[in-house]
Amino acid sequence: MPETYNNAFGAQLTVKDVLAEIMAFMAAAPTRRYRVTIGTDSELLANKAADFVSAIVVHRIGNGGRYFWQRYQLGPFYTLRDRIIREVLISIDVAKEIVAELEKVRGELPEFEFEIHADVGQNGPTKQMIQEVVGMIRANNFEARTKPESYAATNVADRHV
Repeated sequence: MPETYNNAFGAQLTVKDVLAEIMAFMAAAPTRRYRVTIGTDSELLANKAADFVSAIVVHRIGNGGRYFWQRYQLGPFYTLRDRIIREVLISIDVAKEIVAELEKVRGELPEFEFEIHADVGQNGPTKQMIQEVVGMIRANNFEARTKPESYAATNVADRHV
């Protein structure tokens, strides 16, 4: 996976820079509530590799947010299930890294919730995978969201796939 993320304007940032931006965004309105979310989406390419995009979103509840994303190719993938599982595993890995850093300074930050958003839902070919995906996320001690509530994966990451 790449070492850098892009912000909404296309500037490249290290993980340390992303964390600094998240903390500055939260510090700008410390009385507000925040939700930090991670989501990954993918698109199958002609050569059976997949283009993955992971997004980190910090949402000031009721008042906008910021996001950061990275793209990489992995594969080959022959089934949708394998690709969805990889999306979730990538999100979990990113979440562990981000949460570990945010926990170091939690006392300095406003209250925030943390979620992983999965690109699965009740409609479509991924409906059979919901329990498996949510179970994977919860087994890693993260809150899980699926469609239509999984905006980090289904809207933000999807925008850059």
